[in-house]
Amino acid sequence: MAQSMVNFRMEDDLKKGMERACKDMGMSMTAAFTIFATKVSKERRIPFEVTADPDPQRQAFMEKQKVILQKLIKNIDADPLSDDPLDEMLNRRVNIARDLDL
Repeated sequence: MAQSMVNFRMEDDLKKGMERACKDMGMSMTAAFTIFATKVSKERRIPFEVTADPDPQRQAFMEKQKVILQKLIKNIDADPLSDDPLDEMLNRRVNIARDLDL
């Protein structure tokens, strides 16, 4: 089977740490990356969980926005569109938003 050369960059400390870990496991970095690539290719997924640790302030903001949106949806569902003129309906929606302290 033909082989290809793959080149990419990473921080020196990361590379050194990986080299040490691979050496401790008795393999080269090439072998480790080949194992990773084989697993990704066969399973069509990253073989470990990839997550972002959100900023606590951002997470709190997002949670507040989620609650606000849920309240808006609940109020809109309770006041379905009617034959009222558009400006009256929009005014009701604005008042609902104000009542929710948006």
